[in-house]
Amino acid sequence: MTIRLGYQIPNFTYPGRVPAEIVPTVIRQAREAEAAGADAVFVMDHFYQLPGIGDPDDPMLEAYTLLGALATATERVQLSTLVTGNTYRNPTLLAKAVTTLDLVSAGRAVLGLGAGWFELEHQQLGFEFGTFTDRFHRLEEALAIILPMLRGERPTVSGEWYRTEQAINEPRLRDDLPLLIGGGGEKKTFRYAARHANHLNLICNASDVPRKLDALDARCDEEGRDRSTLETSFLGFVIVDEDGDAARRMHTEMLASRGIVLDTMDAATRRLATDRHFVGSPEDVAEQVKTRVLDAGVDGFVFNLVANGHVPGVVAMACEALSPLVRP
Repeated sequence: MTIRLGYQIPNFTYPGRVPAEIVPTVIRQAREAEAAGADAVFVMDHFYQLPGIGDPDDPMLEAYTLLGALATATERVQLSTLVTGNTYRNPTLLAKAVTTLDLVSAGRAVLGLGAGWFELEHQQLGFEFGTFTDRFHRLEEALAIILPMLRGERPTVSGEWYRTEQAINEPRLRDDLPLLIGGGGEKKTFRYAARHANHLNLICNASDVPRKLDALDARCDEEGRDRSTLETSFLGFVIVDEDGDAARRMHTEMLASRGIVLDTMDAATRRLATDRHFVGSPEDVAEQVKTRVLDAGVDGFVFNLVANGHVPGVVAMACEALSPLVRP
C-alpha cells in the first residue's frame, strides 16, 4: 500500500443540488481524482456534518455504503474512510464490511480506523461514548479482533467491551488488507500505529508536524518498529482556484460562514486558525504543501476541497499541482 496523494470528500452540501444528485457528484469527484493520479479516495465516517465544515443537519452519507458505490465507479484508486470511528460498529461487523469492500473493489480497500471523537453523534444516535481512555481501550480490544479476522484467523475474545467465539470472516481476497490509523495523539494513537498500521495519517496543525514526527519516531523505537516501514501522510484543507485572489476570497468567505472572521484577528490567532489550510493558485498551494508539510518529512498529502471540490475540474487541478511533489 502506498498513499502519497489522497483526495478526501467530507462535504455533501452542493449548491443547487437535490439529494438525488449528491452521489453522482461524489462519483464524479472520485473519478476525476483517479484520472488525475490520486492514489486513494477517502470519505469521512460520520453521520452528522462536522462543526468546522457545516451544521449537524447538513447532508452526510454512511461511509461504507458510499465506498461500495465508489468501488463500482472507479478502477484503480484505493478506497477508505478517514477514518472509521471504532465506536460506531461492532469489530466483527467492521471486519466484514471492509472485507466486502475489498471484494467489491477487486482488492482496493484500506481499513482506516480511529478511536472516535464526535460526542454529539454518540449522544443523539445512541452510540456509547465513554471517556477518552474508554475509547482507546475499546480500540485496542477491537484491533485484537479485526486484524486476525482480516488475516483469515478465527479469534476468540472475551474482553471488557467485545466478545467473539471463533469469529469467521469468509470470503477474503487477501490476508494482508492494509490498516491506516488516523489522528494526532502522540502517545496512544502513534503507539497503535507503530504496533499495527501500514500507514499513519497525521491530523494536526502543520506547524506541529516536526514534533509529531519526533514522537512517532519514539513510539516506533519503543515498539521495535523500523520507522521507515510506516508510511505517513498529512490531512489538509485546500482552497484553490486558477486565480489565487479568487481562492483567497473564497477562503475568507468560507471561514466567515462558520463565524471565523480573519480580519478581526491578530496575526498569531489568524495563523492558528488557518494552520491546516493551503490557499491560493495551484502553484501557491503546491509551494505551501511542500514547505509546510513535505519538507518536514511527511511522505504524502491527503487533501479535501470543502469549498469547491464539487465544481468540475477543480479536483484534477489540485491533483495535477500536488502530484509532482509526492512521487518518488
